Amino acid sequence: MRSFFSGMGYLGRGLRLWITSPRLMLLGAIPAVVVGALYATGIVLVALNLDAIAGWATPFVRQWAEPWRTDIRVLGSVAVIGAVVLLAVFTFAAVTLAVGDPFYERIWRATEKSFASDPGDDGMPWWRSALGGLRLFLTTALLGLLLFAGGLIPVVGQTVVPVLGAFIGGWFLAVELSGFAFDSRGIDLRGRRRMLAARRSRTLGFGVLTYLLFLVPFAAIVIMPAAVAGATMLARDALPDVGSRPPPAAGTSASADE
Repeated sequence: MRSFFSGMGYLGRGLRLWITSPRLMLLGAIPAVVVGALYATGIVLVALNLDAIAGWATPFVRQWAEPWRTDIRVLGSVAVIGAVVLLAVFTFAAVTLAVGDPFYERIWRATEKSFASDPGDDGMPWWRSALGGLRLFLTTALLGLLLFAGGLIPVVGQTVVPVLGAFIGGWFLAVELSGFAFDSRGIDLRGRRRMLAARRSRTLGFGVLTYLLFLVPFAAIVIMPAAVAGATMLARDALPDVGSRPPPAAGTSASADE
């Protein structure tokens, strides 16, 4: 539990950049605003056409007597809007990172330089990074659908599944958001998962808190840039011989810092 709560602290450290680098963080909020607006528009369009979508999804109830026909279509409408919202939450980070790659790269570099570190541009080819991002997107979308289906199970769907969703969603958020730090060092998706798994509790602490805050309306606009910075620090701690503590001040020995 100590490691789990310690992992939450990475997001807090990322949020400090809003005080020290507000212009950079505002720049990083732009992709979240754009993707959030697109997602919100899509959800509204689905909501406005729920009757037609529910009718298309439940053709077998057309000959049923009332109130069963109406009840089934209402349940179908709730299921559709629930699935859309859950998919939006699970895929938001992957899409936002893809859209705002140049913006978040600047935040990642600023975070690295704050520790007197700049890994440079040598890393994975762009196409391998893109394939890894696409694979994460498809995986999170599939998991979102599976969790939604599990949420329809009485009792379990209202107790166990939401908790499971937060942990699974938090894990994949941490994997996605830490991509810049790992990719720049030539570490692929498999290696990224392995290194984060070695600090699983700490990784989950960061990811679960970020996931839960993403559920708050408009919070992702503020949280997304900070999460990229926090994930960079998390990744640095997971890498061998790399730390996320600031370098010792001039004239201060490493032993004194310990």
